[in-house]
Amino acid sequence: MNNKIKLAVAGAVLASASVANAGITWDAGEWTVDMNGNVNAFAIMSSADDNNAITGGLAGINGGQDKDSAGINAGLLPSWLGFTATTRQNDIDTSVTISFQPGAGGTGALQGGNSTNAETENRQAFLTFGDKSWGSVKVGKDLGIFGSTAILNDMTLLGVGAGNGTAGATTTLGGIGTGYLYADWIGQIAYTTPNMNGLSLTLGVMQPWNADNSVGSTDEFGFQGQGSFSWTGDFAGKVWAGFFTQEVTNINSTLVAATGQISDGQSDRATAFEAGVSTSIYNINLVAYAYSGEGVGTTALLQQGFDANGDKRDSDGGYLQATYVIPTGTKLGVSYGISKLDDNAVDAGTTLVEENKRLTIGAYHPLTKHLNLVAEFSNVEAESHAGLSNEEDKFSVGAILFF
Repeated sequence: MNNKIKLAVAGAVLASASVANAGITWDAGEWTVDMNGNVNAFAIMSSADDNNAITGGLAGINGGQDKDSAGINAGLLPSWLGFTATTRQNDIDTSVTISFQPGAGGTGALQGGNSTNAETENRQAFLTFGDKSWGSVKVGKDLGIFGSTAILNDMTLLGVGAGNGTAGATTTLGGIGTGYLYADWIGQIAYTTPNMNGLSLTLGVMQPWNADNSVGSTDEFGFQGQGSFSWTGDFAGKVWAGFFTQEVTNINSTLVAATGQISDGQSDRATAFEAGVSTSIYNINLVAYAYSGEGVGTTALLQQGFDANGDKRDSDGGYLQATYVIPTGTKLGVSYGISKLDDNAVDAGTTLVEENKRLTIGAYHPLTKHLNLVAEFSNVEAESHAGLSNEEDKFSVGAILFF
């Protein structure tokens, strides 16, 4: 994959002012406006051997009747239209970014923006200000810090990877939940240091989330951070480490019938740590990544992180990836990832997922400097603590165009 496509991928995911060259730019008074994004769609065909109901499982239709499915959908990276305006005033670089992510398809008729199957998202709305001498500050909604470098190094960012279903969602999952936790799109106030001879540090105060999106609440901000060191040359690369922490309250609160009030629940802190390395030599790129946490759950932050008693579950995972660019410019790659979730005593006999794992083999051909043709095969397996298992083969072919 050439440098133009690399910049376009980073621009479409992060839409930061530093990659304004990835899009279409024009001057408007004191501002430079960058319109950037991508359009992608894939024909996705899946075949599962079983459809056992596994809570948190990522293989099969997960309890549905059909074992085979087909559809047209966007891949891990949604179709994207972003606008970034930048200017420099009073020796301060400032920018504002807003983006839109329309879905590629649905599963029902009359879905022209009125159906829940025709999903459209607004993932970004943030401003930045700073200077290369002292760093930059970001305020607003953007990609989270923890897990962000893991997803940016995932080769399935240009493709499909894993994910339940084949149509009707804004995106698939790629390697999310089978090797790393989703960084997601979070309200934040974050500071990033200037580049110090390859070293960069970011610390953010984050919008706190409820556990499992409904159970448990919080009255404290979350915190995320990441440090990285990059180097260039014939043997170029990057190493990084990060963390996530958030206090969660009222995890197992209940409704008191006599009073109609919600009882106070248990409180605990969810934490996670990560580390990774990406290295390139000649046409070969290698990536290794791992994470470990308590209360953070699996696939998405805080999903299945606590049991019915409000106690934390441990989780860990990681992925290994190797890609090679052949003389035609086609990038061939293989990626293996696994995400594990431990159970507690109260989980005995439930359908709680124990692990999700994925093997992806892909080919990514740059037909032009903006357009990539993509073909992938993924084998995804889910196992529960009760001994249930699902296995799914997923084949996809499609195209993604950046501008």
